[in-house]
Amino acid sequence: MEDARLFGDYKVVKQIGQGSLGAVYLAEHRFMKRQYVVKMLPEELSSDRGFIQRLEEELGMLAALDHPNIVKMHNVSFAQGQYFLVTDCIVDELGETTNLSQYMLAQGKRLNEEVLFRILKQVAEGLHYAHNKKIAGKGVAHRGIKLNNILIGKGRGGDVEAYLSDFGLSRLIGAGMALTRTCQAVAEALGAGAALTPSKTSQRYSTVPVEQAKLALLHLSFLQTYAFLAPEQRRLDSPYSVDVKADMYAFGTLAYYLLTNDLPEGIFEMPSERILDYKLNWDDLIRACLQQDPNKRPESILAALESVRRAPPIQKQPIQEENSIAAIEQEPPIPMQKQPGQDEAGAGILKPVIHAAQLERPETDLDPGAIFNIDTTVKFYIPERKEVKNVQPLLTDMVIVQGGTFYRGSNDGNRDETPRHYVTLNSVAIDIHPVTNEQFVRFLEAMGGEKDSNHHDIVRLRDSRIKRSGGKLSIESGYAKHPVVGVTWYGAVAYAKWIGKRLPTEAEWEIAAYGGLEGALYQTGDDIEKTQANFFSSDTTPAMSYAPNGYGLYDMAGNVYEWCHDWYGYNYYEISIQEPENPKGPLQGVYRVLRGGCWKSLKEDLRCSRRHRNNPGTVNGTYGFRCAADVQ
Repeated sequence: MEDARLFGDYKVVKQIGQGSLGAVYLAEHRFMKRQYVVKMLPEELSSDRGFIQRLEEELGMLAALDHPNIVKMHNVSFAQGQYFLVTDCIVDELGETTNLSQYMLAQGKRLNEEVLFRILKQVAEGLHYAHNKKIAGKGVAHRGIKLNNILIGKGRGGDVEAYLSDFGLSRLIGAGMALTRTCQAVAEALGAGAALTPSKTSQRYSTVPVEQAKLALLHLSFLQTYAFLAPEQRRLDSPYSVDVKADMYAFGTLAYYLLTNDLPEGIFEMPSERILDYKLNWDDLIRACLQQDPNKRPESILAALESVRRAPPIQKQPIQEENSIAAIEQEPPIPMQKQPGQDEAGAGILKPVIHAAQLERPETDLDPGAIFNIDTTVKFYIPERKEVKNVQPLLTDMVIVQGGTFYRGSNDGNRDETPRHYVTLNSVAIDIHPVTNEQFVRFLEAMGGEKDSNHHDIVRLRDSRIKRSGGKLSIESGYAKHPVVGVTWYGAVAYAKWIGKRLPTEAEWEIAAYGGLEGALYQTGDDIEKTQANFFSSDTTPAMSYAPNGYGLYDMAGNVYEWCHDWYGYNYYEISIQEPENPKGPLQGVYRVLRGGCWKSLKEDLRCSRRHRNNPGTVNGTYGFRCAADVQ
């Protein structure tokens, strides 16, 4: 799909997902200039009368749901022969779209019990709200809870916040179609065709090789879709109706998975039998929610979860080995019995009574064929555990830019700099110079490599002045005080987090660059000379080689481009006019913002309002960064 493709009034920015029902896009409203998520629905729905009827009956009900932990649905629209769903865009602290499955994978271990409880409580609060919002005498059920439609974002106070998406979607499109589309996607990935029909020359089904990653993801999607369905949803002849009690079952499955990283299939162990470091009594919640009979499940999902904290913790008994020394010492002595010919004085031989041997019953292997199974799924990347080194950072002096109302942008610059407008910013502390090689090499030593925990490149050494030889890092002679280059946006964010800071927003960076001058083109006024900044030259120069601007900040023009926190939006300033309070850029995008020009830039690139951008994983010899921090 081309980025310029339109769905009605929504212009596609980029694709952010692909599910069994269709593609998911980040899109911008053509006139409102706001970003939304557009989820495409199956094309065959356009001719489905049942869908059209359900749409007319339930769209208003679903759009009326308004809760902090439910992704707001704005519209279901039709364009180019296909229906699509429009919802809010939920992003995490780095501006990425992250679902619960991805969040757990990024953690690399079981969730902390407090974090786990907070996520479950936020999901429960959203469900409790919908279940008690009586429309036509009934509560609103989700009917399709799974890991992929629970989004993780940055909530109030900066904590992890869970959001339920796709509320009521499975009923809207039809549960049968949702499951059929998932099965079909897995079948196509297996290369077996839509119906797995036998060939004309053989009664054996043929398959072709496929990309293992795609197969694994689709297989996981299928397992999620099926495992989270309540028993009454899986059976066409179920005597029970599908209502809010189905969400109770899915919630129990979710809780069990978060606790054990496993799905509750068949006869399964309770959390207390598997997890030794969780203190709360989760067993009662699992038993109550996973009842086969929906009438036996809890009436209130929130009350059921709260009871976990009130219930006394399960007392775990230490397991005593059957053949332990204590057990042997407690066994009675073997009885002795007189043999024929033995007198009262004890003449003769005393022989012990020999009892029949007691054999323990061997454990039954419930799946003896498992030894022949071949694991065809793709293994998830698990980063190598590295020794944590106690490396102390070299900190940079900072200056405080006092908050207030400022002009940013330019009516005489490039199209993406217009219109010039006011923004209101809080006070912010900014590093007086970009991060240098001697500072960054300490960070690499602490990290133990050039990749972060998500396997993103931090820096590409061949584009930097830092080298690795024999496993040791070194800086090229004479470059210790030069700004570090070859750093990705991910590396800049990781470094800032390491020292307890962050990247500046685009608005903060631009206001700091002016140095208190209003209406100027450059940090030096209406013109800038080569004696005032490093540009149109052959290499970087040491930090602080040129005079600072009015705020005492060095190298805001030239030397290296500097990464900012924001996503880049070509027409974002049109939105910034409407929301001028501490603007932080679009919710999502393709590129991240770079500012300030570099050592090989032309003078035009050094203007304070000049905007540059690139992919966050891109590196070259002109990209560096400096850090910022909030001021209380």
